[in-house]
Amino acid sequence: NLVDSLFPVNRSKHRLYSDLQTPGRYGRVIITSFRKANMLDQHHTDLILKLHSAVTRIQVQRPGFNYTFAHICILNNDKTCIVDDIVHVLEELKAARSSNRTNFAITYPITHLKDGREVYNGHQLGGVTVHSKDRVKSAEAIQLTYYLQAINSLNDMVAEKWESIFCDTVELFQKSNRKVKMYPFTSSSLKEDFQKTSRVSERYLITGLVLVVTLAILCCSMQDCVRSKPWLGLLGLLTVTLATLTAAGIINLTGGKYNSTFLGIPFVMLGHGLYGTFEMLSSWRKTREDQHVKERTAAVFADSMLSFSLTTAMYLVTFGIGASPFTNIEAARIFCCNSCIAIFFNYLYVLSFYGSSLVFTGYIENNYQHSIFCRKVPKPEVLQEKPAWYRFLLTAKFSEDTADSEETSTYESHLLVWFLKRYYCDWITNTYVKPFVVLFYLVYISFALMGYLQVSEGSDLSNIVATATRTIEYTTAQQKYFSNYSPVIGFYIYESIEYWNTSVQEDVLEYTKGFVRISWFESYLNYLRKLNISTGLPKKNFTDMLRNSFLRAPQFAHFSEDIIFSKKYNNEVDVVASRMFLVAKTMETKREELYDLLETLRKLSLTSKVKFIVFNPSFVYMDRYASSVGAPLQNSCISALFLLFFSAFLVADSLINVWLTLTVASVEFGVIGFMTLWKVELDCISVLCLIYGINYTIDNCAPLLSTFVLGKEFTRTKWVKNALEVHGVAILQSYLCYIVGLIPLAAVPSNLTRTLFRCLFLIALVTFFHCFAILPVILTFLPPSKKKRKEKKNPENREEIECVEMVDMDSTRVVDQITTV
Repeated sequence: NLVDSLFPVNRSKHRLYSDLQTPGRYGRVIITSFRKANMLDQHHTDLILKLHSAVTRIQVQRPGFNYTFAHICILNNDKTCIVDDIVHVLEELKAARSSNRTNFAITYPITHLKDGREVYNGHQLGGVTVHSKDRVKSAEAIQLTYYLQAINSLNDMVAEKWESIFCDTVELFQKSNRKVKMYPFTSSSLKEDFQKTSRVSERYLITGLVLVVTLAILCCSMQDCVRSKPWLGLLGLLTVTLATLTAAGIINLTGGKYNSTFLGIPFVMLGHGLYGTFEMLSSWRKTREDQHVKERTAAVFADSMLSFSLTTAMYLVTFGIGASPFTNIEAARIFCCNSCIAIFFNYLYVLSFYGSSLVFTGYIENNYQHSIFCRKVPKPEVLQEKPAWYRFLLTAKFSEDTADSEETSTYESHLLVWFLKRYYCDWITNTYVKPFVVLFYLVYISFALMGYLQVSEGSDLSNIVATATRTIEYTTAQQKYFSNYSPVIGFYIYESIEYWNTSVQEDVLEYTKGFVRISWFESYLNYLRKLNISTGLPKKNFTDMLRNSFLRAPQFAHFSEDIIFSKKYNNEVDVVASRMFLVAKTMETKREELYDLLETLRKLSLTSKVKFIVFNPSFVYMDRYASSVGAPLQNSCISALFLLFFSAFLVADSLINVWLTLTVASVEFGVIGFMTLWKVELDCISVLCLIYGINYTIDNCAPLLSTFVLGKEFTRTKWVKNALEVHGVAILQSYLCYIVGLIPLAAVPSNLTRTLFRCLFLIALVTFFHCFAILPVILTFLPPSKKKRKEKKNPENREEIECVEMVDMDSTRVVDQITTV
């Protein structure tokens, strides 16, 4: 606000150039050659000027009037359109060649025009090779920028249409000149390419959906055709889909805006919703088959819905904080809001729709009907007379074929149940395996720490757009040819200082030391020295010379825009504010260096004698993004920790929350570290994934930890095995479906989906590693201990023998059964 009140920013955009997120309407094009030719030779100079002429003739047709660049451009003081200084340089170069003048020279990064003005061309000439004294020998690329006005809705609409025609004009021009390569870019390109991700992702998402459906059905199937539940796998996925569609419909009806970050919502729902349905199915397998369906369903809800309700509440709290006004990024706020709605309706649908489906399939099972075709399964003696394929399809185990003591093991023919119970639980708790798991965990922590120390916040929004787009092509060319210098930084002195004082002059020059400077102050001091006049003039002489001599010279007249004079009551003129332009030399890590530079200058402005501020229009974006990119994650972590702390007073054992907090911290730490090592920056997408990672970890680990901590009277190893047997199948089923759904996402040609895939894949992998390796091993030797029951034969704990007598038809007494009580 201060800068704009002194020197209107809208009229200074061409001088405050930035390749970062620049506000306002504009069109840019980078022109280069396939053969690395010199873009300053005669052929390419004529070609660029021809393109410039074509751009300025672009017309936007509106009812009753045709708008050209001259109608919507930003104007100079002389009411002419502001164009890049490189255009004037090329015109002078062409005129010099026409008149056979050989003394015309272009210097870099500051050159002089015909009228004597000094102009900065570091962001207009790229791939520059120089002779001695900064004289340009050749340039591999040239960039032109056209700034447009958007002062009202009509003007903005015309400017938006002009940008579209601008891109079409540049592409059409390139088709007729195939030896050059042009990269157009406008203020609308980033938005358009961001939304393009959803279009290029469609067929990959459909492929992932087909794979998830197939695997969900297989995970719920078993050889026993009665106890198999393939329909529940499909209906579980349908429940998740209905919740997602309901949320999308509500957002649409309430006027919400769609953006490509919504691509992550189906995967959020897939991880949470499928685990809930698989956990209910796992609880169903634990119930007794001789119970009525109502009793079995009640047991399922009592066993699984408490933990599912708590994890759903955790999702609603963490994403609810992300959807609150505390989050400054609109895309993140809308994503969290949509996720909250989807998770809420998923909970309702699981209670109603999926619960009803479970009851329906329960009646099918109790009636010994086929799980797919709902046909009554014949007795084994009847099946013996049927063909082999018929017997294979109708294989089932009848209750009368098994002893009462084996009723609970009828589901062990399920592959995953059998694998965990017979092999994995014994293997992971083996004494010889534990040291290797602990060693592996230390390696995991080491690499995670290495990545965590290198984490960086991403400010390049091209990282969240589709790959084959104008944004990516332009950004690549920008980094290749124009990464030598930073954006132009405005150096604003906003109070009256003693410019005529030599010590103040030294201070100002010291502050701007090391920069490429486009400065009225330095030019004026050099002007005085050339006239053999001391720079330490009295105030009146210094100011009069500045106004009446320096600023009236044609080559320095443009500096009048950079100085604000004020006349006091005694007609004394004073300089109350002024500005200079600074450019820093940068390397490939341009944005990181710019952050450091910006912070250094700001700290200096707070402690220096001269009161100044530094500004570029893109700094508004940088400050907002840097301050808010981590805000959703920070707020969600705080809310999650608060909820875990608060719920510690409500759960049966507060140790569950202690273990859960440590597990979440370990998973998030590992994900951030490995995410960095996998070249993923901390941007909007990765932050949303990390919020989801908190909930995904709690979803999978909470039931395991709860079963272990609440278990009594057996060894820790026994309860670890029991926890894995009870909850491991549901975790494994949901993990397999989740990974299969993620895999097609890796092939989508988009940086957004690449970030999404890497983050979600790491979250799933690290959580799975903790559930099936770290926790089962660590829990066997860390507190709490389990007291082993001691068998004592005393009056309170004795064995009684009860004989059950049966009487036959001949009244013969026989002992039929002996039981221990």
